[in-house]
Amino acid sequence: MPTIGLLSDSHGRADTTRRAVDLLIQEGAQILAHLGDVGSFQVLDELVAADGANLRMVETHLVFGNVDLDVAGLDRYARYLGLCVDHPVGRLDLGPVELVFLHGDDLAALSGAVAQGVRYVCHGHNHCAIDRCDGPTRVINPGALFRARRYTVALLDTDRDTVNFYPIAKP
Repeated sequence: MPTIGLLSDSHGRADTTRRAVDLLIQEGAQILAHLGDVGSFQVLDELVAADGANLRMVETHLVFGNVDLDVAGLDRYARYLGLCVDHPVGRLDLGPVELVFLHGDDLAALSGAVAQGVRYVCHGHNHCAIDRCDGPTRVINPGALFRARRYTVALLDTDRDTVNFYPIAKP
């Protein structure tokens, strides 16, 4: 199963997003998932990533959040760049387990995803790094790349069922 790099709440900060993407790729992310509040077209540019070691583009998924006011425009541009737009809720089939991801501002959708009993539910929105279990579901929030005391991203190793949080330097 793949290792998934999780990031959220860029709020238009392209430089910070680039540092986050570079770190996640360096640490072994095979898939990236941005969990909403992209905030600008420039952030979408920075989500296009290549794994230099394997000479391939990294599959990148995203949903939009409550600060993404031009969802239609961001959606068109993201698809033009080759990013996978899964808004408002994305699902990754990871073989024997499933990962659901969304922004997290819709509490009914978040609760519904957890109630489904999928293995992983990943969300952003509250700018807090979270790793907790709710029954059979592991709920993960990578933190935020803006308006947080500490900027963080997360790396989910689905083979080992581990989550590591990484700080991202503020500009």
